[in-house]
Amino acid sequence: MDRIETDICVIGGGSGGLSVAAGAVQMGARVVLVEGHLMGGDCLNFGCVPSKALIAAAKKAETVRRGGFGVAGREPEVDYAAAQGHVAEVIAAIAPMDSEERFTGLGCIVIRDWARFVSRREIVAGGKTIAARRFVIATGSRPVVPPIPGIDGVEVLTNETLFGLRERPEHLLVLGAGPIGLEMAQAHRRLGSRVTVVEGARAMGRDDPEMVAPLLARLRDEGIDIREGVRVERVSGNVVLHTDGGEIAGTHLLVAAGRAVNLERLDLTAAGVAHDRRGVKVDARLRSVTNRSVFAIGDAVGGGFTHVAGYHAGIVVRQAVLGLPAKARTDHIPHVTYTAPELAHVGLSEAEARKRFGRVEVVTAEFHHNDRAVAEGLTQGMVKVIVARGRPVGATIVGPQAGELIGLWAMAIANRMKMTAVANTVLPYPTLGEINKRVTSAYFGPRLFESPFVKRVVGVVQRMLP
Repeated sequence: MDRIETDICVIGGGSGGLSVAAGAVQMGARVVLVEGHLMGGDCLNFGCVPSKALIAAAKKAETVRRGGFGVAGREPEVDYAAAQGHVAEVIAAIAPMDSEERFTGLGCIVIRDWARFVSRREIVAGGKTIAARRFVIATGSRPVVPPIPGIDGVEVLTNETLFGLRERPEHLLVLGAGPIGLEMAQAHRRLGSRVTVVEGARAMGRDDPEMVAPLLARLRDEGIDIREGVRVERVSGNVVLHTDGGEIAGTHLLVAAGRAVNLERLDLTAAGVAHDRRGVKVDARLRSVTNRSVFAIGDAVGGGFTHVAGYHAGIVVRQAVLGLPAKARTDHIPHVTYTAPELAHVGLSEAEARKRFGRVEVVTAEFHHNDRAVAEGLTQGMVKVIVARGRPVGATIVGPQAGELIGLWAMAIANRMKMTAVANTVLPYPTLGEINKRVTSAYFGPRLFESPFVKRVVGVVQRMLP
């Protein structure tokens, strides 16, 4: 068996692994990249890219349907196959950036096979033994189909198969009311499917209930049947969900009920790498706690988002390539649900902030006070910011372009800025971004306009001024 010796071996050609490989090889390190499935990983082929492309097609349909401002709405003529064709075109347009050819051109040795550890510093893949000074596990995750009785007897869709459909589901049943489930529920409803979402607990259960409420109201207003606190006991036919609240019949079943880390092929025991069902056990530097030659990033350590994998990649490159100390944080990582309205969050929740800091302030601003939102008829939504010791420590936005608007608070929290830094920022008028400035007005307003002390000081100053 041929042997390759290298500085860094990256296992997994998804967003995180590709970021490590590209950064390391362009800075002069010898890099071997091993990928047994599709280059670009879940994000390009089954996740972020295709879902947002389908959401974009659905948005076009909804714009036609609703009309407004003197433009009559009408029921759109939807070609579902063409909408899915748009998804395929978007993937194809982005794929060259993640391709084997590009990374070979950068100087990586790319091996298209599954990797397996045979010792603490060696793997085998593609008929070769690769010995590396450092390994980076970036193997991603896959959708989990829960072991509900009878579910094996029906055709189940997941995010890995949904975008291969060319015939529109007549009645899509969605199991799971998290971000993926609700995004695809709304997209399919807008494209003409009847949609029922079944959730065993609370919809969007990890997010602030106050901020989730307007999102769920909008989805229901669009005709999506969302059933919370419903337990599926078994599945039968094509497709019937037998729940503790009765039977729900549909034509297609999409399961969006969690994910599992892809580690089973690696034989991590041979490498002495401690792990469990949640992923590789790492320290704050994203290095294995039991094998200092191994790092893990992204979903392999429970990262959960593409942008987290990219952030992790930077942490690893600084250490494994440049030899610089670096530790990963979690308190500044944003996440977004790309429904309409969008729901975005960064930092601590109100409960988490109170537990950590004791006294906190909660300040809000509503979209109906934003002139651009009024002009475009996008007035449903709110920004909620948690402030501790003069600094924002958490923010949630529900409303139009929430994923874009959360960026200001993500930067402020990442860099431990004070509220004065946001207040001092001048934003163009009229933009939705001004909603974030309105939060600072809500924060500083009582201090300036309702303070007896300030009024006394102003009185003295006015008497002293010439």
